[in-house]
Amino acid sequence: MYDYIIIGGGSAGSVLASRLSENADCKVLLVEAGPKDSNPYIHLPVGFSKLTAGPLTWGYKTVPQPQLGNRELLFAQGRVLGGGSSINAEVFTRGTPADYDRWAAEKGCDGWSFADIQPYFIKSEDNDTFSDAWHGVGGPLGVSSPIGANLMSKTFSKACQQAGLPYNPDFNGATQAGCGLYQTTTRNARRCSAAVAYLKEAGQRNNLTIKTGCSISRLLIDNQRAVGVEIYQDGKSQRLHASREVIVSAGAIGSPKLLQLSGIGAAAELSKQGIPVIADLPGVGENLQDHLGIDLIFELGNALSYDKYKKTHWMLWAGLEYLLFRKGPVCSNIVEGGAFWYVDKQSANPDTQIHFLAGAGVEAGIEPVPSGSGVTINSYFLRPRSRGRVSLRSANASDAPLIDPNYLSDPYDLKMTIEGCKLMRDIMQQSAFAPYIRREHMPGGEAQSDKDLENYIRQFARTCYHPVGTCKMGVDEMSVVDSQLRVRGIEGLRVVDSSVMPDLVSSNTNAPTIMIAEKASDLIIASN
Repeated sequence: MYDYIIIGGGSAGSVLASRLSENADCKVLLVEAGPKDSNPYIHLPVGFSKLTAGPLTWGYKTVPQPQLGNRELLFAQGRVLGGGSSINAEVFTRGTPADYDRWAAEKGCDGWSFADIQPYFIKSEDNDTFSDAWHGVGGPLGVSSPIGANLMSKTFSKACQQAGLPYNPDFNGATQAGCGLYQTTTRNARRCSAAVAYLKEAGQRNNLTIKTGCSISRLLIDNQRAVGVEIYQDGKSQRLHASREVIVSAGAIGSPKLLQLSGIGAAAELSKQGIPVIADLPGVGENLQDHLGIDLIFELGNALSYDKYKKTHWMLWAGLEYLLFRKGPVCSNIVEGGAFWYVDKQSANPDTQIHFLAGAGVEAGIEPVPSGSGVTINSYFLRPRSRGRVSLRSANASDAPLIDPNYLSDPYDLKMTIEGCKLMRDIMQQSAFAPYIRREHMPGGEAQSDKDLENYIRQFARTCYHPVGTCKMGVDEMSVVDSQLRVRGIEGLRVVDSSVMPDLVSSNTNAPTIMIAEKASDLIIASN
């Protein structure tokens, strides 16, 4: 018997396991479907490009997307200790204060305004550059500025300034708007995933058990109270029990799936799958939101980007440089340059985020450039209006769920994505890049009209791996958890991960998810 069982060892689950096991009298179990984070690519900052497809992900695809040529998009979700924080591009951004103030003021999320949650961002953080009122030093999560950014990333920052964007040294400070270089979740030139940050030391505690390679069949619920979980490990089924709480931290896809498999969800949907209804919560799986990204790729005249390290002799040199001096391209997350800006002048806060990658073909599915050297610039609309859903394919826990982000179902999202393409082109056409760029590789110079860009977006837009909202927090009839993250109608059960966000934040989602888990840890401890 455990006091707490945490399902999912990702960004949120790692935090919870560490914080709840700080009390030596509490027995905590963390259950993760994937393996330990022993793959060496996880720990090299450059390694993310090898990880967004393959055995450390769930291998998900979306259902056909009508607004994207009926394509089924790859939809990477981490399946390894550390979850998304072990396979992502390590970009550290929090969103804007307005994001969280909107949760509190408009969504009924008491205690989740920026003033309420900022201390948890600070508590989690160990920043190697900033130590002002906006940042933390000495927390578990290593946050670092780039070590020797690529010339093309520095050129990107110059070009942004030529295009009218101010230089911003800190996207997580007093203002988000502007351009610069991203900080990353790294420490001493190694990835600092949530597993590294929170479990490396906590995992040695006698009162914390970490089980990897465990499939979850369903939650065990008795008289409207969560009492445990049924797992499948090494070919055997096992029931494990919790005396205090069961906490679901399986992510924006896994958490609604597990609730639905356990009889918590829309009654009609559950009945369709032959699952007995325990709690009729129609919001489970609804409200799916994600950032839809579009890449523009440019060919360089000279081998100035990280692409040259694809050649064997350069690759060996990069490895040697890293081993001996902890510097060079292996220290880079590739996604070095960044910007937050406005493409709708009515926006009160930046509405578009840009990532600049000093390489072409870094993301799966991108065509290589003829010269072998290029750069990629990516943007997405930060606050999409389109809403999708996650639903069960069947009552079999081993079947992947149906993932329908419903991308571009709201026409405004398409308009903003087109405007984002124009902003990226404006930046790349500035004089700072003139000595280096040979031509636009994708979509190419012939794509000039809005209709051309629309066609390109429909053909090539992709997820940026930020799904949220499918077990949303709030007070309306579609909310799944309250502001204490307790599942409505079920005692002893919480959801703690990105699925509880009522709205997508204006940034990458890893740091906000860690913040949610830090705050949730305090809520759980206070109530027990």
